[in-house]
Amino acid sequence: MEVHHVTEGAETFTCNAFLAVGEETTLVDAGAWDGIVDEIRTHTDEVDAVVITHQHGDHVAQLEAVVDAFDPDVYAYDDHPTRTHELEDGDTVTIGDESFDVVYTPGHADDHVSFVSDSSLFSGDVAVHDDGAFEYGSFGRTDMAGQSRERLIESLEELLERMPNGGRASSERSGSPGVEHMYSGHGGVFHGDVRDVVETGLEQAEKREPKYPDE
Repeated sequence: MEVHHVTEGAETFTCNAFLAVGEETTLVDAGAWDGIVDEIRTHTDEVDAVVITHQHGDHVAQLEAVVDAFDPDVYAYDDHPTRTHELEDGDTVTIGDESFDVVYTPGHADDHVSFVSDSSLFSGDVAVHDDGAFEYGSFGRTDMAGQSRERLIESLEELLERMPNGGRASSERSGSPGVEHMYSGHGGVFHGDVRDVVETGLEQAEKREPKYPDE
């Protein structure tokens, strides 16, 4: 699957937004960078769909601009003026050339969903590879109103169960290499053992310590 990080060059605060080009060219999150439409057009003239992990401003501020430019279907868990399809836990969506399971993963946000296929994970903010708190295996912040560390821990556990070769700390692997590509809402793109990254993030979250010193 051909995936482009289309907010990588942003000079303002935004989430990572990813464009998966393929049979169903799909944008995962719209970000908050006003240059995103122009950046998308350097890769494609058509966007078939936008899927939203959650509706914090850094993930959806440019959603209406993207819709105005490309008229895509819009998939989201919670209502939004541009939404054309409601997402629910257990649904499947096509992103690029792959079929992804929708996993409801609240804690960082009540409407948070993640998307997992046989090879890739779009984790939004529930799990990230690296951020300002941890260099390998982290989790979304839960210190603001409406957020819950306990619920996020449950979501990470559920996400691990729903990944191929599911279950925490799976020791026996089948012939499948499992999920090898992680595209999270912040931090860097990761290629490798994604299960280990998510398990490490869960271990960090389970310490119940403040993620940032000012929490």
